[in-house]
Parts: sequence; C-alpha cells; structure tokens
Amino acid sequence: MSQKPAWLEAHGTPWRPGEARVVYENPWIAVTEQQAVAPTGAPACYGLVGFKNVALAILPIHEDGSIVLVGQHRLAFGDYSWEIPEGGGPKGEDPLDGAKRELAEETGLCARDWREVLRMQLSNSVTDELAVGYLATGLAPASETHHADDTEEIAQVRVPFREALDAASDGHIRDALTVAMLLRAYHMAREGHLPDALARAMLG
Repeated sequence: MSQKPAWLEAHGTPWRPGEARVVYENPWIAVTEQQAVAPTGAPACYGLVGFKNVALAILPIHEDGSIVLVGQHRLAFGDYSWEIPEGGGPKGEDPLDGAKRELAEETGLCARDWREVLRMQLSNSVTDELAVGYLATGLAPASETHHADDTEEIAQVRVPFREALDAASDGHIRDALTVAMLLRAYHMAREGHLPDALARAMLG
C-alpha cells in the first residue's frame, strides 16, 4: 500500500455524539436516533443505520477475461439488477471466508487465487456499512453444494469483462459495488497490477 498523501489528513472538529436510542432493529441492521453536535457547533438529531454484517463483493475472472455476473430482482428500487456475486459476512468473521461462501452459493464456483483489492464505505453519511472487494481467479466448479438464501432467485451469465465495464459506464449496471469493482479491475489491468495474459484478455 502506498503512503497516504498529506492532503488526506483530517481538518477541523469531528462530530461529538451524545445520547442515542435504537428505534428499530432486526438481524441485519439497527436504526439509531443519535443526538450529536456537528463540526460547526450546531446541535443535530441524526438517524444512523448500523449494519451487523460486512458487505462482500467478488469479481470472478476466468482466464479468457470473461467474468460471471448474477441477476436478481431487488426490492428497494423495484428493478432487476445484474451484479457481481455479493453478500454479507458477520463482523467477527474473516471476510475472505464469507467471500468464498458467497461465490459458491451464488455461482457454484470456487477460486484458487483470492486478492483483496477494495475497501469502501458504502454510504457514510447515514450508515456504517463497510464493503470488502476481492478478485477471484483460477475458477473451477465448487466441490461442495452450496445453496443461496431462500429469498434469492438468481440467474447467472458469463460475459467479456469489457462488455460488463461498458454496461456499467453506460448506466445499465447500477449496483455500486459492481461498478466500483469493475473500475478497480480495469485500473489494475491498465496499470500492470495483474498478470499480463489476464490483463490482455480483459482489455481485449
């Protein structure tokens, strides 16, 4: 990891949290009403969504430069979403273990090589959700049968990396982790951070 530039240092006064109360909770999230003092000194009543899992994103890349996407209906936007395999893992679990499980559950694949390439705060104005992204290569059918969540009806497609990247750039793929991971992988391929043969296959 490169040294952090000086201009990335914090400036000003941080938020000062005060009294908090949980107003809603389920096995995945807790919504908290937080009294606080803003960096400006102004009092504020803040609604925070706390996540009990770490978000996991896996970009499975075959040797020919194609990738695996999964499709499913999403409730929040009421639309159909093509995404890389994603899921959640308990905060006390090694994220890599959860990523391996999610890849097997959603695609039936396992990977020989795993590389963490991204950590993101997904919506840091109102949530504490952290995401970890992995490149998975050396793909093969998983040796064990894994089953997706009983609320998931998942389709699967294998497409050239550049087609998926173009679909994200054109706004046809809107899932934040998918867009971020495609752009990250593109940057890595362009900057020589991936094996030459794989980079050439991806950039096509």
